[in-house]
Amino acid sequence: MKDGFRQSMAWLHTWCGLSCGWLLCAIFLAGTLSVFRDPITNWMQATPALPSASMQTVLSDEALVPRALAQLHQLAPQARMWRITLPTHPGEALTLFWRTPDGREQASLDPGSGELLPSPWGRQTEGGRHFMSFHYTLHGGIPGYWLVGWVSLCGLIALVSGVIVHKRIFLDFFTFRPGKGQRSWLDAHNATAVLTLPFLLMIVYTGLAYFSTSYMPAPLHALYGSDEDAYTRYADELSPAVPATSADGTAVNRVPAYLPELVQRADSLNGAPAQTLVVERPDQPGSKLRVVARVAETGSSRRLLNPASSVLFDATSGALLEQHADAARTDLHAQDVEEVIKTLHVAGFGGWTSKWLYFICGLAGTLMMATGTLLFSIKRRRRSEQEFGTATAGIYRVVEALNVAALAGTALASIAYFYANRLVPAAQAERSQIEIHAFLWVWAATLLHALLRPPARAWVEQLAMTALLCVGLPLLNAVTTGQHLGVYLAAGDLQRAGVELVSLVFGVAFAYAAYRAHRSAARPVPARTGRGAAAAMDGL
Repeated sequence: MKDGFRQSMAWLHTWCGLSCGWLLCAIFLAGTLSVFRDPITNWMQATPALPSASMQTVLSDEALVPRALAQLHQLAPQARMWRITLPTHPGEALTLFWRTPDGREQASLDPGSGELLPSPWGRQTEGGRHFMSFHYTLHGGIPGYWLVGWVSLCGLIALVSGVIVHKRIFLDFFTFRPGKGQRSWLDAHNATAVLTLPFLLMIVYTGLAYFSTSYMPAPLHALYGSDEDAYTRYADELSPAVPATSADGTAVNRVPAYLPELVQRADSLNGAPAQTLVVERPDQPGSKLRVVARVAETGSSRRLLNPASSVLFDATSGALLEQHADAARTDLHAQDVEEVIKTLHVAGFGGWTSKWLYFICGLAGTLMMATGTLLFSIKRRRRSEQEFGTATAGIYRVVEALNVAALAGTALASIAYFYANRLVPAAQAERSQIEIHAFLWVWAATLLHALLRPPARAWVEQLAMTALLCVGLPLLNAVTTGQHLGVYLAAGDLQRAGVELVSLVFGVAFAYAAYRAHRSAARPVPARTGRGAAAAMDGL
């Protein structure tokens, strides 16, 4: 390979990686946290313990469904849609959700008695869904959605060009020289890149491919039109419903026109207990009931694609309209390719083992991007190149501030989001949006702080603050809700206990990083290195 081409790839890798590296670092960290969005949501909801009688005796689904429907008839008779989510774990409440022209509402039922629980039951929050939304839109609507797509494409280019640039990339994977400044950063960058290279290529590509019809809508619009229902027609054609059959192989045309009995019939057709019931246009002509089956733990499954089965009934006559039963399928459709891509991207297979592997690889990928932007700053600061004339010093000052905000700032904003969840009153209106705004404001404040403070001090202060908040999260939880790690462990609630344990581990890691940055910043710095930012980063 000619040196000229390699040099061109080096330029592309440097500037493509730098221009998108800061946002990609934040996007990757948010995506990594969203792997555990369900445990995060459970922790942030902070639902109180159910009455002891309900913990011991839970009504059957056949008994709970009529009571849930009766409550919905009373609470939301004019709603456009009802949704019932049945409990899956001990201690969980049954959730009622409905949509009206004025917005969305929610309530909870005691699964032991079927009685309505006080509202709000727990804290209304986006929970882990916030990190997922930030991951693919930056909470910026359509512009943010397209921005994430653009930087993801730039990230894919930076990955490929990085492989071309590094002649000894796989050999360098086994080389790490701590305490060697710039050389150590390059070693760390290479090691994390090679370690996670297959994962990074897969995760960035599947992220782009999953939204391909949105990023490149022309073929879809040409074949299915450009109205709001175009994608629905496209999806229905790709994945048609499978005709249902009864146990003796005859077609099923009618089932009893009584919703609880329809749920029992759905359990038989789906081959699994119901998880979610959705009633469209309740008590109106054309009303429909969709029953989605509970998805079993995928850890022991040999299949990558493990979709939930579902059936659709006419809620008035009881006629079976559609069946999407995974067990009844003998072939695959084009839609399954998209589902596999989605499953690969969101770790929807392999159970908790896959989630932990995604989490670890996501953290390593985030560090790879962060070390790349830091390496650029260290190299250019020491070379003192005047690429931008008199504005060079100011531009590199902004680069250093963006480095701080992209890594330490995003981490600080993320833990601040958890704090906002506990500090905003549970009955506060629009509290979920207040939590998200707190995340965004803290993130913006970290950039301002990094611009106003010397880079070395900004690193130390933001890392130390992040460590302090991470370590203090279990204490804040105990003070504000009365719940804590001991309560979770005693109840066998490993998901919420895991959130606090991971927070403590992060606290220790950030404290160590702050200590190393502080120790390095205190060393005598040669005059040519400027403000000491490079030296502070050398010691991390």
